[in-house]
Amino acid sequence: MNKSKRLVELMMVINSKRVFTAKELADEFGVSLRTIQRDLLDLQELGVPLYSEVGAGGGYKIIKERILPPIAFTENEAIAMFFANQSLQYYNDLPFETDAKSALNKFHHYLTSDVKKRIEEMEQRFVFYTQQRQQSSPCLQLLLDASINQQVVQITYDSIKGKSTRTIQPVGVFSQNGHWYCPAYCFKREDTRLFRADRIIDATIVEEHEGVNLSKFNIHNWSYMGKEPEKVSLKVKLSREGVKICKNDPFLEQSIVVEQDGIGRLYTQITKPDLEYYASFFISLGKHARVEGPEQLMIEMKKILGDLNDIYL
Repeated sequence: MNKSKRLVELMMVINSKRVFTAKELADEFGVSLRTIQRDLLDLQELGVPLYSEVGAGGGYKIIKERILPPIAFTENEAIAMFFANQSLQYYNDLPFETDAKSALNKFHHYLTSDVKKRIEEMEQRFVFYTQQRQQSSPCLQLLLDASINQQVVQITYDSIKGKSTRTIQPVGVFSQNGHWYCPAYCFKREDTRLFRADRIIDATIVEEHEGVNLSKFNIHNWSYMGKEPEKVSLKVKLSREGVKICKNDPFLEQSIVVEQDGIGRLYTQITKPDLEYYASFFISLGKHARVEGPEQLMIEMKKILGDLNDIYL
């Protein structure tokens, strides 16, 4: 086995072992102890975070995170990877922000000059715009780790109604319209709730709190862990402008029927807890949406309009 191939295989082996001796590796690769020690020095110079301990219990350990072996990319794959990473640039916070920036810098550093030039040209012609928000979401990494490890978290939540302390078990995190969200089981409500991550101003893992079994739930099917809320039929007549606005909503878009003249009708099922949200939403459309049902939604809209009337008239 030539040296370059041996170094790649050696990197994969020590990633899996984490703790090992030079003799163990020498026996496994069928080379001398001195050869394997030189190989380990070469890997350290390449950036593999190894350190050695002397003595009876000594050996080598890999510190920090595991290091991936070299991966060969075609030119188009390299460009695709660069722009996939760059698409995150408009988020103020990421659960892996430092690592993403580090990976992008490393990736760009080792590209050939002609590929770098092509990327620089493409940066002027191609971009992933994401609605940029000013709010910070400092607990993203903790929430993501807690969802993966099925841990309970105590949070301080700054909602519209004020600050409160909640004990939750996160299902995961997702981004929509520039905001980060964390669906989680809320122990106070004994059901799932959706939390805005930027409104979680503090979070701590609670080791002693017994969690619930969320193994059957993930970021795609978290909505109804407990009793499914009652649904009502939504019926809305939309102008041409109303159709365009509602098509920006991924949930409403699939339920719009557009007629030949461009006006549309919206037929779908919504849950009762969402009535307040949709009341405000359709009021914001003004004359471009006329709600025909359910009655509960129309009552909620009239209540909001009455409150506005008291303020301005």
